[in-house]
Amino acid sequence: MGGKKTNRIRDFLKRRFKSVQTWQLIVILIPLLFFTATLLRLDHLKMVELRSAVLTADQEGNEEQIQQTLTALRDYVYSHTVINIVENNGIQQVTFGTGPFYLEQQYIRAANAAIEAASSELVDDSNPYGNIYAAVAAICQPQAIANGWQWSSPGYLDCWTSELAKYPETDISDNHLVAKIPSTELYRHNYASPIFSWTPAGIAIIACVVLVLIIIVRVVIWLALKVALLFLK
Repeated sequence: MGGKKTNRIRDFLKRRFKSVQTWQLIVILIPLLFFTATLLRLDHLKMVELRSAVLTADQEGNEEQIQQTLTALRDYVYSHTVINIVENNGIQQVTFGTGPFYLEQQYIRAANAAIEAASSELVDDSNPYGNIYAAVAAICQPQAIANGWQWSSPGYLDCWTSELAKYPETDISDNHLVAKIPSTELYRHNYASPIFSWTPAGIAIIACVVLVLIIIVRVVIWLALKVALLFLK
């Protein structure tokens, strides 16, 4: 009995679907597209809100808050379909996720801590020019921070070479300890979202795709029948 009832329901749905015209499907698709775009917009705005919370925590220097907001942002992006527009070399591109963002203040704090730690070990009271390496660091380190140089970057090494060249060679000690500024990549984040997620926006996307495919198939079949009728005449 249950099988017969299921078959009757399936046959009824097939008849109802076949009775729906292609133009009616298009009428349904249009508001569905707007509804889907609205849901995606809301997910995007939520991502922006969470990302702004991360940047605010970075400005305040609260390391615990930074980690908490980063975790909240990551978990949200990983579980939602987030469409975003990012700029890459002056070209705007569509991507899924947050796009790259930097914790600039956290990087500066870490770089300054490395500089301070190294400067305390660069004391040479016997040198008539004072602490030469500390003096050079005071010039080159700010440039490194501004340009995102690592301690092994050519620009950073060129700065040290040119500044050390200003002092007599005999007055420069053999202590080549410099502050190893952390890589900027450690403070760069870019969370990618899935193309499909089990959220209202993700389900709406699937509905739109299915509806578009049905319309395309119907149009192709209609065109094929038209062409076939022309050859039969």
